[in-house]
Amino acid sequence: MGDSKANLKANTSKVGYLAIDCDEIATQLSFNIIMINTLTSPRCLKQSSLELLQEYKQFPCQSIRNQIVQLNMGLVRQEVHHWVKKCPESYDDLFQIGCIGLIQAIERFDLTKGCAFSSFAVPYIRGEILHYLRDKSLLIRVPRRCSQLKQEAAKLVILLQEKLHRKPTDLEIANSLGISIEKWNQVKLTVKNSSVLSLDIPLNDEFNEKHCLGELIVDSNPNASMSQEEKIDLEMALLKLKAENRDILELVFFKNLTYKEVAKQMNISVMTVSRRLKQSLRDLKIMLNNYEIPEPH
Repeated sequence: MGDSKANLKANTSKVGYLAIDCDEIATQLSFNIIMINTLTSPRCLKQSSLELLQEYKQFPCQSIRNQIVQLNMGLVRQEVHHWVKKCPESYDDLFQIGCIGLIQAIERFDLTKGCAFSSFAVPYIRGEILHYLRDKSLLIRVPRRCSQLKQEAAKLVILLQEKLHRKPTDLEIANSLGISIEKWNQVKLTVKNSSVLSLDIPLNDEFNEKHCLGELIVDSNPNASMSQEEKIDLEMALLKLKAENRDILELVFFKNLTYKEVAKQMNISVMTVSRRLKQSLRDLKIMLNNYEIPEPH
């Protein structure tokens, strides 16, 4: 009986100690939460950022800068939440770009101006995000619905390939998207035509001479960009070409006929049309550069 009372007393004491320990832990946690809320209040964040910025200007190092970035992450999140709803870019990408803007603001902030760091940093964060969106945006705006369907299709293609063990057909993709095959073909064509080529892209012609794409675009009114002297030189050069070669030039460049149509009309092969056209252009280039060629027989 005495042993039972002793055990009960010991257990009660242990429970009491546990209760006291739990109370102390709860009290300490409450204190920590209060301290955290106090330190993360706007006023304390501002004061902490200012102190760290002063320290960073005196002793610039990456660890101090990282602390400033951590304290002002809220400025980046605020801007990212605003712009992520207005563009197809992911939250993570925009957040990283916003952090770059924040770092630029830290490097350029001047304590002597008397400006709040948050007011100074937000335009840098926003500007960096807008520059990124501008560089990533398409010159030709694609309807949002087409972009969404293209993104959904990319995910569906992967799933269908795993399921069918082959590349899915356009009809299968359209059925999975719940649209007609005509609509799917239109989406593909729209997205494909949204990409553009630079007019400065280098190209090589059949004479192994370098040109840019802009030089090969035919002017709708070529005479408007030619002087009277240039027109006379071109006419004189054309007269020096063989009659059949002159006819090929006229049919291809002035009547916009294909090689096959020219060959059928002149009763010659397509290869002959191509060969004579290249020779005629080569001769014209030589003559217009004042290197005369023999008169045609």
